[in-house]
Amino acid sequence: MPDQNLTLYTYWRSSASYRVRMALNLKRLDYESRPVHLVRDGGEQYAADYTGLNPQQLVPTLVHGALALTQSLAILEYLEETFPERPLLPADAAGRARVRAIAQAIACEIHPLNNLRVLKYLTGPAGLDENAKLAWYRHWTENGLAAVEKMLADSASGRFCHGNEPTLADCCLLPQVYNAHRFECDLTGLDRITAICTELERLAPVRDAAPENQPDAA
Repeated sequence: MPDQNLTLYTYWRSSASYRVRMALNLKRLDYESRPVHLVRDGGEQYAADYTGLNPQQLVPTLVHGALALTQSLAILEYLEETFPERPLLPADAAGRARVRAIAQAIACEIHPLNNLRVLKYLTGPAGLDENAKLAWYRHWTENGLAAVEKMLADSASGRFCHGNEPTLADCCLLPQVYNAHRFECDLTGLDRITAICTELERLAPVRDAAPENQPDAA
């Protein structure tokens, strides 16, 4: 196995960081956690030393030896290729495509519309009040998760998003649902999603990745 010299720059409530923490824990990879507080002092992600690691000034960043990796989906794929033990992608091409589609439906369609910098823009330059911001958040999250629920309705789903072992799709789903609860979204009718998240939360590696269990949790 390659050297596990892994350092994760993370923020406890970042859903993208939560995805990577889940994957690291499910693959039983040791890593050092370095918190980057996205709010304190105007945002530690804007500090020069962090910007040198991640020019987008986002979390997470995973450092593996001399390599700095950004974007959570790219990090998940890197971990899968570099540490293939305890795989988080199915063995067959069709299964891998399905898992990636579910992951991307969440990480590329729902999450970008609702992350911290978008919400700050809505209540800043865009001039929306708090109620309008919440309506924006709930609209895109509820509609996006309703589509994911339909994607999970076919026979390929089992205890988890794809079969009976967690995959990269699960690493994306649970953090998004965590945030949906935080913003009091209406999850009525999302029975498959609810059942999958219940199964995930029974797993110790997943519980250890939860926001409230991070050392920087406020």
